[in-house]
Amino acid sequence: MSSPLKITSSVWSAQTQGWVWRGLVLTALCLAGGALHAQDSMGVMPTANGSLGSSGVGGAAPVNVQAPGGLPNPVPSMRSPLGAAVSGGANPLGAYADMGQGTGPVGQVASAERPALGTNQFQRFVQNATGRDLPLHGYNLFNGQKYSALANLPVPANYVIGPGDDIDLKLWGSVDMAQRLTVDRNGQINIPKVGTVTVAGTRADQLEKTLKSHIGRVFNNFELNATLGRLRSIQVYVVGQARQPGAYTVPGMSSLLSTLFESGGPSATGSMRHIQLVRAGKTVTTLDLYAFIHSGRTEGDAQLLPGDVIVIPPAGPRVAVLGALDAPAIYELRQAQETLAQLLQYSGGIKVITTPHKALVERIDTANKQAPRSVQERSLDAQGLQSTVRDGDVLTLFPVGPQFSNAVTLRGNVAAPLRYSFQAGMRIADLIPEPQALIQGDYYTRKNIIVQYETGKNVSSDRVINDVKNLLDEINWDYAAIERLDAQQVKTRLIPFNLKKAIQDKDPAHNLPLQVGDVVTVFGVKDLPVPIEQRTQFVRIGGEVKVPGIYEVKPGETLMQLLDRVGGFSRNAYAYGTVFTRESTRREQQANLDKAIRKMEQDINNQAATQLQNAIDSEKTNAAQSQIAGQRLLLKRLEGLQASGRIALEMSAADTQLPHIVLEDGDSITVPHKPSFVGVVGAVQAETSFIHKVGYTVGEYIEKAGPTATANLDAALLIRADGTVQANKAQRSWTGRGNSQFMSTLMQPGDTIFVPEELDRRSAYTQFIQGAKDWTAILYQFGIGAAALKTLK
Repeated sequence: MSSPLKITSSVWSAQTQGWVWRGLVLTALCLAGGALHAQDSMGVMPTANGSLGSSGVGGAAPVNVQAPGGLPNPVPSMRSPLGAAVSGGANPLGAYADMGQGTGPVGQVASAERPALGTNQFQRFVQNATGRDLPLHGYNLFNGQKYSALANLPVPANYVIGPGDDIDLKLWGSVDMAQRLTVDRNGQINIPKVGTVTVAGTRADQLEKTLKSHIGRVFNNFELNATLGRLRSIQVYVVGQARQPGAYTVPGMSSLLSTLFESGGPSATGSMRHIQLVRAGKTVTTLDLYAFIHSGRTEGDAQLLPGDVIVIPPAGPRVAVLGALDAPAIYELRQAQETLAQLLQYSGGIKVITTPHKALVERIDTANKQAPRSVQERSLDAQGLQSTVRDGDVLTLFPVGPQFSNAVTLRGNVAAPLRYSFQAGMRIADLIPEPQALIQGDYYTRKNIIVQYETGKNVSSDRVINDVKNLLDEINWDYAAIERLDAQQVKTRLIPFNLKKAIQDKDPAHNLPLQVGDVVTVFGVKDLPVPIEQRTQFVRIGGEVKVPGIYEVKPGETLMQLLDRVGGFSRNAYAYGTVFTRESTRREQQANLDKAIRKMEQDINNQAATQLQNAIDSEKTNAAQSQIAGQRLLLKRLEGLQASGRIALEMSAADTQLPHIVLEDGDSITVPHKPSFVGVVGAVQAETSFIHKVGYTVGEYIEKAGPTATANLDAALLIRADGTVQANKAQRSWTGRGNSQFMSTLMQPGDTIFVPEELDRRSAYTQFIQGAKDWTAILYQFGIGAAALKTLK
């Protein structure tokens, strides 16, 4: 049943125009394919029979056109901005039917992912001009995929009640009542025993006063409390240069700002400075988002009513700012021209790293046909900040220069490599006043680490030498340099000086005067190789000497001089077996060994390919493969060898004096005690050591060890205790000459004999038969070929 029509002429004249205007907007959006929700709680909505139904505003009773069930009958199968189809007779609250439940406003979240912001023409212009992709300032505020309205908030005092709102009414005193009353489409509520009361258009802070006035006509001596429970949803429109234009159903407490968040805000071509809220064809307010972003001011924000339209106009004048600032971006001006000071406030103001002496403005002048672009130089002082920028300008800020006005720099092997304040008359000795200034700070750190977890165990000589050598980076006292800029010639000059004479002797020829900007470099002995006599060198001597240990050797000191310094040999020393190793020799030996292994590997591969290609039967193929496998096994063993760096001293067994070899850093000397044994290893029955007997020869010890049947005596080796190796010359002779001489060589204590095995174990008869078979096959093939040739002729 419809309520009577209760509209005054003044209300009709003021509001009907707004309803009609909203109806035109709604119809236009529908024709354009706009996504509209099927319910406008207080706006015009077409019904199934084509008539217009509306709800009242401002306390006046609305025109009441009802569909079955008392709800407005929307256009069938219309679609909301969320993509949910709404059919005729649907709940007028749509997706917000369950909102609130007496707890305050609850927002509905858009589930569709927002489209990318994109770029505009001015961004592409700036990219071509500067090579920089600058963002649009403030637009990242809307980059989130969705926005959720806050829930459980108190209803603001200026909230206007309308159809769909729930009112929780409590009465006590002469009457006791607790009711939840829903404002119907006529803007009224029905209070038991009181009747209908029009509340649409009433502000939330005036609700109790209005209800008390009506109830007081029926009851006396009562108190009441009226609060808002579930709130209605309203439909608004976002048009213009919006990222997602269309119709939106939002909570009744939504504001202009909150709806911008839900709709995605302006597009890349939309304005951030002049967003308008249009109601009934009139602009209610204009929102400047820069004020909200920079200071949190929301004076342009306003609560929305059903049918409100948010218009995002095209962006106004834009200026690009880049260079020495925290937020390089493209900024929108509120007016046609603004001062530099106003523009820089958008980016956070001038930073201390920005030079105030120079800034460049690239400007577009369309009146100049030939060259429409120009460059203006500005300063960032008080006068320059009052100069203006306009649409299309590109402002470049420069950082402060890196130059120091009063600094000299000390670097290299020093305690504190820093920039130091320059003083008039300053010299090298003033910058480096004492030798302690050349001890690097990490020296003490490394020194402390040595004993941090020291237990007194496993302190080897190698570790001691390493700690001593690496704790301190030694200084090159003979050479240091000053780098000085020659501003007239625009080049760098290098001025060398003697560091020791400058610091310790204060020699004026080397204690040079400094200038502003000089860079003084102190080198270490590792930076520039220095002569051996200028290096600190350590050697290790141990074994059968009077005082074994680690010693610093003097430049040019020999092995015998060091031996005399440590007290000479002990009583059991065996000088002939002295092991002398050198680190530089070890590195060289290892490099040669690796090179020889690579060469051997290449030869084995070439030999294998040749033998397999020339094999004429399976027997030879198998023999070749076996030989190749043995060679590769030997190669694998050689790859595991590590060079020792030992240098053979080539002494005679009777010598008691070591050679006069000049010592180097890292040398190691070990003097063994005189052994009583000699060794025989290899292809023998008993690989063991035998007691050395004076006058015994190599042959005699081999016979004692018992050579095997596969022993290759012609290839036997004698490894002397002094590191030399003597080979059997019979290996290099067809007739076996030299074998008797080798076998009669006298053995010395500590010597070792190595007897290898035969690589080719075929007997002489087998080798002869196999060779005869090969020649028979060749002659046979030759005979067949000759017979065939004769037949052809």
